[in-house]
Amino acid sequence: MADITRRLGWRHLRGAPTAHIRHHRSGTLVHDGPGLSFWFRPLSAALSEVPVDDRELAMTFHARTSDFQDVAVQATVTYRIADPGVAAARLDFSIDPDTGAWRGTPLEQLGTLLTETAQQHALDVLARTPLSAALVDGVAAVRERVAAGLGAEPRLPATGIEVVAVRVMALRPEPEVERALRTPAREQIQQEADRATYERRAVAVERERTIAENELASRIELARREEQLVEQRGTNARREAEEQAAADAVRAQAEAARSVKLAEAEATRSVKLAEAEAARSVTLAEAEAARTTKLAEAEAARAERVARAEAEGAREVGEARAQAQAAWLRVHAEAGIDGTTTLQALTATRLAENLPRIDSVTVSPDVLTGLLARLSPGTAE
Repeated sequence: MADITRRLGWRHLRGAPTAHIRHHRSGTLVHDGPGLSFWFRPLSAALSEVPVDDRELAMTFHARTSDFQDVAVQATVTYRIADPGVAAARLDFSIDPDTGAWRGTPLEQLGTLLTETAQQHALDVLARTPLSAALVDGVAAVRERVAAGLGAEPRLPATGIEVVAVRVMALRPEPEVERALRTPAREQIQQEADRATYERRAVAVERERTIAENELASRIELARREEQLVEQRGTNARREAEEQAAADAVRAQAEAARSVKLAEAEATRSVKLAEAEAARSVTLAEAEAARTTKLAEAEAARAERVARAEAEGAREVGEARAQAQAAWLRVHAEAGIDGTTTLQALTATRLAENLPRIDSVTVSPDVLTGLLARLSPGTAE
């Protein structure tokens, strides 16, 4: 479709390279050619746009064979408009000056013309062909007849149309007829498959028999070899037992010799240990006796020293006491106290020394007065 723009009452048309534009102004052809671009006035312009590219027209129609069987034909016709001027004169390719769209349906008219023409020639050739031949060679026959018929059709050049190619894709009968036609071939294929299955089973049975025979022969050979293996194992076991007995005898002799050597070594070691223990015991006894003697002598010396020290201390204490008592008596005598009173005081002193410890003593005034009176005769008188 041409591209039309508006500018102040004028229109500008820009066509595609595959579109042939024809511009008439007041009945005069002003522009004519593909891919044009020009300004025009819409009130005085008559425009046509004819496509000049190759176009594909797919068609499907039904036909009847000579044995009255219905078949569906699928075909495609490739065509182009070779003479745009003639086509624009025979068909309405005029476009609207405001939108650029076709005012009519020229391509549909061309499609109807081509479809009906091709269908006419296809029906003619299929009406004289049986179904089986049509399914085998019908595609090529229909294609050649349709191509020849379209090429010889006088109306197409008169309309400016050129047929480029014709293709027939398929000829199909009705589904029920197609299934019926497929049945013999399917049965034959099934028979061939069954025959192949039976042959395969026969071959499999023969192979299984061969395999079974091979297995039986293998088992027989295996049994024979197992017998040889048992004999060889017995021979090996006997030989192993003999070798084991000899090894055990050697091992027993070596063990006995080793035991004798160990016993002798143990006896020697025990004797040496006993001698060493006896010597150590004697040495320990002598050391213990010497230590005990030294301890006894030291204890006796210590006891003697202690006894001497105690006797010396007791003597010195006795002398000190005797001197103290003598001094005490001398003091009393010099004080004029008679001997009886002095003896009483000394007795009291000895008694006080031998009495148990007394923490506190309570003396009443009466006792103290009487005691003082006795201790001081001169004061009492």
